Amino acid sequence: MSQKERDRLQVMHAANQRHLTQKEAAGQMGVTERWVRKLLARMRKEGGRAVIHRLRGRRSNRKIPEPLRKKAVGLVRKEYPDFGPTLASEYLAERHGVRLSRETLRGWMIAAQLWRPRRARVEGVHTWRPRRAQCGELAQWDTSEHDWLEGRGEKLYLIALVDDATSRALARFVRHDSTPENLRLLGTYLRRWGRPLAFYTDKASLFQTSRPQQRDEQLQGQLPQTQIGRALRELGIEWIPAHSPQAKGRIERFFQTAQDRLVKGLRKAEADTLAAAQQYLERVYLPLWNRRFTVAAANPTEAHRPLGPEHDLAAILSHVENRVVAPDYTVQFYRRRYQIAREAVRAGLRGARVRVEQRLDGSVAVRFREHYLPVRECGTPPEPPLRQRPEPSRAAQKTGPPASEARPHRWMDGFDLRRSKPLWAVLRDEQAGPPAGGRAPLTPVALRAPSVSGAP
Repeated sequence: MSQKERDRLQVMHAANQRHLTQKEAAGQMGVTERWVRKLLARMRKEGGRAVIHRLRGRRSNRKIPEPLRKKAVGLVRKEYPDFGPTLASEYLAERHGVRLSRETLRGWMIAAQLWRPRRARVEGVHTWRPRRAQCGELAQWDTSEHDWLEGRGEKLYLIALVDDATSRALARFVRHDSTPENLRLLGTYLRRWGRPLAFYTDKASLFQTSRPQQRDEQLQGQLPQTQIGRALRELGIEWIPAHSPQAKGRIERFFQTAQDRLVKGLRKAEADTLAAAQQYLERVYLPLWNRRFTVAAANPTEAHRPLGPEHDLAAILSHVENRVVAPDYTVQFYRRRYQIAREAVRAGLRGARVRVEQRLDGSVAVRFREHYLPVRECGTPPEPPLRQRPEPSRAAQKTGPPASEARPHRWMDGFDLRRSKPLWAVLRDEQAGPPAGGRAPLTPVALRAPSVSGAP
């Protein structure tokens, strides 16, 4: 008998002895007066067992058959050992026709030691930032580096954009987390939904740079920007940096879910290439995410702004730099030289600064002021041949011995350290006098011995 039933039995005894009215007893037990009268009648026949529910110990009519439980636990143990109860229940229903609630399967997996229950989350002082009211007010942008193919293929990165108001997601698998790949995903987002008001990212080098200001930026009073930062400025989209990963929690939770659900879905789909992973992501996972894990915005009005005729995405979403036109009307860009067509030459073009755009498709466009100039790539100019020293004429050739065997001049005898004599030898030669029939050797002044009288 439970404590609740003991308390009821005590109230029923008081009502049976008329210490309480039936109305007071019903109020204390939280039941109706009619039910109190039924319990009193049962107590006179059965005693204290009247307060115990009569279905206790009986098998429920809604109990799941034992063979079905064994089948479900066996499938999870064999094919989904590292799946959670929620994801495992979905795969059992889709692939095996075993339809169970996630909580029922959770209890079975805990009993079979296939799942460890998590501890209750202790709420701290941190409060979650409320969602934006409109779809398109803020979109979070980030990249996740993870072993998405679990060693079956090459290393991949997942770039994602998640709307803050609805959690609607757009993602793409890439081989490198580079500026062109991020710009390609940005172009897909803009063509599908339009321009949001702001993007919320981390402080990675793709979005923030520490390089010094260039000349054009100094003249225009602009801070140094990356190519993505320049593109957002030309599109009229605000960039907001996050100071911590917790600040952009929407996209972090998107990656946390993807690293569980998406990885296991790619494993079951046997995806081992970039194309197969991208196909599963676009056809299966993203539709599932946008159908099940998104919420309705508080304000149904869209905050996305449409693209106008002034927003040339091919030009904006490109690598842009400024170059100076050479006197021969050529422009050098990354070790390549481009010749401006003769019919496009105009006043003020020579020596002017032009905008060079390297598009995502690999083409190069040159813009002067508001007009694009037709250009063609020039061939690499040949390097000049090495100049060779001319051979000396016969008249200039010397007939004497080679320079290596030539004897140095006599005035160098005292200064050549390799040929000079020690001091004692020089003094000895001075005292001996000049050789018979010969000329006295020249001796440096510093090495001559002083005279006896002290005169110089």
